[in-house]
Amino acid sequence: MVLGLQMNVLAAPASGREPLPYIVTAHLPDAAALLSPADIHIGGWLGRRIMANATNRLLTIDTKPLLAGFQHRPGEQAWIGEHVGKWLHAATLAWAYTGDPRLRAKLDRVVSELLATQEPDGYLGTYPPDKRFGLYPGADWDVWVHKYDLIGLLKYYRYTGNQRALLACRKIADLLTRTFGPGGKSILSAGTHRGMAATSVLKPIVQLYRYTGDERYLAFARYIVKSWDAPDGPKIIHTLLVKKQVDKTANGKAYEMLSNLVGLCELARVTGEPQLLTPVINAWQDIVSKRLYITGGTSQGEHFHGDYYLPNQMSAQVSETCVTTTWIELNLELFRLTGNAEYGNELEKSLYNHLTAAQNPRGDDWCYFTSLDGTKPYDSGITCCHSSGPRALALAPMQAYLKGQDEGVDALLVSTFEPSSVNLALGGETVSVQQISQFPFAGKSELRFSPAHPARFSVRIRVPSWASPLTFTLNREPILALPCSGWAVIPARTWTRGDTLRFEFNLAPRLVPGDHGNQGLAALEWGPFVCAYDAGCNPGLPPASLLAFADTNSFHLRPGHGAAVQLAGNVRSPRFSGTKPAIFLPFADAGADGKRYRVWLPAPGTSFSTNISLLSAGVESRSRKGNVQGSINDGDLDSFVVTFDGRKRAWDWFAVTLDKPETIRRVVFVSGKVFHDGGWFDASAGKPYLQIRPSLDSKWETVGEFADYPATTATSSASLAKGSHPSFAVELPTAMKACAVRVIGKPACGDNPAQAFSSCAELEAFAD
Repeated sequence: MVLGLQMNVLAAPASGREPLPYIVTAHLPDAAALLSPADIHIGGWLGRRIMANATNRLLTIDTKPLLAGFQHRPGEQAWIGEHVGKWLHAATLAWAYTGDPRLRAKLDRVVSELLATQEPDGYLGTYPPDKRFGLYPGADWDVWVHKYDLIGLLKYYRYTGNQRALLACRKIADLLTRTFGPGGKSILSAGTHRGMAATSVLKPIVQLYRYTGDERYLAFARYIVKSWDAPDGPKIIHTLLVKKQVDKTANGKAYEMLSNLVGLCELARVTGEPQLLTPVINAWQDIVSKRLYITGGTSQGEHFHGDYYLPNQMSAQVSETCVTTTWIELNLELFRLTGNAEYGNELEKSLYNHLTAAQNPRGDDWCYFTSLDGTKPYDSGITCCHSSGPRALALAPMQAYLKGQDEGVDALLVSTFEPSSVNLALGGETVSVQQISQFPFAGKSELRFSPAHPARFSVRIRVPSWASPLTFTLNREPILALPCSGWAVIPARTWTRGDTLRFEFNLAPRLVPGDHGNQGLAALEWGPFVCAYDAGCNPGLPPASLLAFADTNSFHLRPGHGAAVQLAGNVRSPRFSGTKPAIFLPFADAGADGKRYRVWLPAPGTSFSTNISLLSAGVESRSRKGNVQGSINDGDLDSFVVTFDGRKRAWDWFAVTLDKPETIRRVVFVSGKVFHDGGWFDASAGKPYLQIRPSLDSKWETVGEFADYPATTATSSASLAKGSHPSFAVELPTAMKACAVRVIGKPACGDNPAQAFSSCAELEAFAD
């Protein structure tokens, strides 16, 4: 049955911020129903991050570049069209949460300007007519862009009732159904990553069916799922049922794959076919057991990799923020569908760690990748991750309080320990609940109930492993909560105004031993926070590469720092005897000042490496900043820097400066990556050479030559192109004191003589 548009005209939400109901009800109802963001308020640490996202990012972002690709086709990026839909999704939720009239006015303006660019046939992308819905060079994300049009406009419609937005979505979907499917093109032919980018339109197509009742959209959703099993398809369901591994599914591209699984959850909800969730849960279990960082992020270089491959360094391109966001979306879907606390636990882990670690605490900038060891590369450019991260934080209030059922009686589901509040209908009455909490500084909280009239309902509080055990009092009298699969359940009773449920939970520092690639290491945790050693908070101490945990029991909360959580405890180092106190911050806060941080340190009792460079505690520099921002003294050979700036220079150098002299005998220079247009030293007029400064106020002295450097020229990198991290050394005749060390040479130009540059992966010095 096809319902005409006239049957889909629903009144705008009464409060202006409550979601419209769906026309098509779910055949697989949510066990934990979402509430409107308008009915929830989050305070405390997470609440500040949510508000910073709303006010310092979503409200202030310049939307002109996001619309320019629609108004003047083609856009400057192949995927420039995705950003406005992502902004609409996040900004709509943020407006529903805050009620900020400035954000609503901006939403209305952007929607109006976007819809003005829709073509009569429904096209709302950024490509010219001859490069649409295919895999053309520089024009291969068309369905993907329309997916985000749908996601953003449907969210805006749901909370505003704007019929123009719904009509635009129908026109998009009608264009897609005319273009793809039986008798038309394969949707896989318009999607990168084995079609997964295009088929991830599944979720908004199903949602559009729910808003309209138009059976064509449900049929198109089923076609999308069927297309996965085409000979050239990603075979998402089949692989996850048989191999049960995400790295073996399609090409392992994490963002696109997770997006498809989110859509599969929505299809299962609408159709009532629980078997559709089996591959989703298989993927979830595979990620959690083998591919998830302690911080709740996953993937490297945007892909899923082999079992337990969890490198920490920046060069590994850890956990794309788009992946973190979509992982949060997937856990929220499974949390809703099942009510299982394990999904709430994963939401908490990601929100308090990898997602907010990618967000600048100011709220305005984001990281594309966020390593567990390195620096935070915040970047305000227009990237997929800058548009994705705000979506996850805009969703965060909705995981805090949900509504369920316990044996036919309404249940309040509490999944946050933050100071917060919620308003919802329970037991036929409107109930307000306020949580007065000392989290994250103490394990004490209380829920104050204010029903309009006495109401009967139960209360479930999620109990993550770090918080267990919980103890309860009701109106100052002890009460026993029943354990139930990760929840503490207060059985149904009649609640009256003034009832107060107090509970205490465990909140203490924990050293978690590492495994697999982190064997011999440990990480510090406090509640849901994974903590990191932050160099900026520890002036005078060696860098993290020269530190280890001294003991398990010395860590304690450092009071007197306002809203910030700080832990203090003892560390040891080969650079000093005994132990010294050090400060650790939550991973989400560490590195905000640009300084280095590290999550995993050697565990108590482990030995230090005997091959630690004396320069690891120094400050690095180079002759030109270049356009690759790695490091030359981080111990990571895959992290490198270059001096490329498009210009020619007679000399290039890479240096490390120490705050006090060290006795050195051997210096090692590790070449960085070479390119077609440079990245090495031209040795035709002389090999690169070594210089030192005996003191900070002395001049550079030449003390040796890297004689084993190959016979390169300005245009030939010789054997360097074939080598993996080629290294070259200078052995000094006698040990020397040095405050600074540098390698200097003539940069090479490769096939572009208009410029020249060099590269360096590591500069190390040793006493013997």
